[in-house]
Amino acid sequence: MLTSPTLIWFREDFRLADNAALSAAARDGSPVLCIIILEPEPPQGAAHDWWRDGAIRALDAALQEKGGRLHVLRGRAEDLVPALAKVCKASAVHWNRRYDPAGRAIDTAIKTQLKSHGTEAHSFPGALLHEPWTIRTQADKPFQVFTPFWRAARKLGDPRPPLLTPDTLTFAPFPETDQFHCLYPEEFNLLPISPDWAGGFRETWEPGEKAAHEHLALFAEDTLRGYSEERDYPAAEACSRLSPYLRFGHVTPAQLWHAAMQADASAQNKDKFLAELGWREFAWSILFEQANVATRSLRPEFDALPWRTDPKGLKAWQSGRTGYPLVDAGMRELWHTGWMHNRVRMVVASFLVKHLLLDWRKGERWFADTLVDHDPASNPMNWQWNAGTGVDAAPFFRIMNPILQSEKFDTEGEYIRRWVPELRRVPASMIHAPWAADQAALKACGVTLGRDYPHPVINHKLARERALSVWKNFRGN
Repeated sequence: MLTSPTLIWFREDFRLADNAALSAAARDGSPVLCIIILEPEPPQGAAHDWWRDGAIRALDAALQEKGGRLHVLRGRAEDLVPALAKVCKASAVHWNRRYDPAGRAIDTAIKTQLKSHGTEAHSFPGALLHEPWTIRTQADKPFQVFTPFWRAARKLGDPRPPLLTPDTLTFAPFPETDQFHCLYPEEFNLLPISPDWAGGFRETWEPGEKAAHEHLALFAEDTLRGYSEERDYPAAEACSRLSPYLRFGHVTPAQLWHAAMQADASAQNKDKFLAELGWREFAWSILFEQANVATRSLRPEFDALPWRTDPKGLKAWQSGRTGYPLVDAGMRELWHTGWMHNRVRMVVASFLVKHLLLDWRKGERWFADTLVDHDPASNPMNWQWNAGTGVDAAPFFRIMNPILQSEKFDTEGEYIRRWVPELRRVPASMIHAPWAADQAALKACGVTLGRDYPHPVINHKLARERALSVWKNFRGN
């Protein structure tokens, strides 16, 4: 007698270990049918799609090693999940929770449909350290400031121990019917073709659970030891570089937490890394409550701020041609690798919003399209933090000086030379502000401003004065 299968609906949890939805089905002993659905909404960024293609292939390979497959479908989940469950006579459908309001609404609707047909539907935690509704103020409201949020989260104790990969999985066959079409990799249409701009991505990243744990092991054994002191220096490569693996669920926050806690590193370094996980949790707690974090200022009065329209300035920023070497290095690193150093992200964001006075949403959308680790909670909240429009945000009048940031955090210009090769012969004494250098000396290094490297799109002093003037007028001071 055939046992009814359990449908495992993968979303952005591309892993076998610490996968509560999969482990629950394995404990029950029921055969599993593993699917992922490429949904039309919301549209994802190009860098996200590139990574997702690799994530699908890596998860499919891992399931094949266990004797199964990942079946890829395209369409609306609200239509496909209940229909597939009905056709294959599934006893249950399992998935790991998502926390954005739109995703939750879809999941709730699907759960209602399934139950009306007599199919069990179970959702499981795994994408966060703690469920968002468990961290609240004494007035039972969401926190608006990170420090008390993180203090409350730490009081909940360590997250649960990660689950191991199920030892044994039994797989159900995909139903033989023309009602559903499983996609082959060439049908995903997720990779860039003409032009193929992803060469730098392939040089830099390998999507998948195996690669994620290799990165995590290296970080825990080595990089974490100097994390607190060195992570602000982009040439040091002292960041964890785990963000895209966390974004696509190749690893879970619980796995990162316990790996850090067990590492041979100081408490200071561990606490700093765990606080970064906490900042991500804080962002998701905001998105859990407010669906429009990427489109509306969390401080509503800022929606009336008179942002400029400057297509040339926006293009210069996007292409790394602002004339400010640290800003340009960061934007070129982003374009080539789909990732940018965290300190530099703050500098380039401040530059767009406060030097160019361009709406933070333009930057958020650009990052959403170009970052492999774009996170729908962290990305808009970080942009709003830089713009001064969000919760617990730096005030608008706090304007990062890209020259001082460059001199402090890339003192010898190593990071700049890596990503702005036209300045590779320029010494550290001139590289942070080449327009202020002796132009004959700069020319001797092979650089003529306006020909080999652009003039600054705006003078820093004038940009700062303009931003402060806009702020004062906006505030009515």
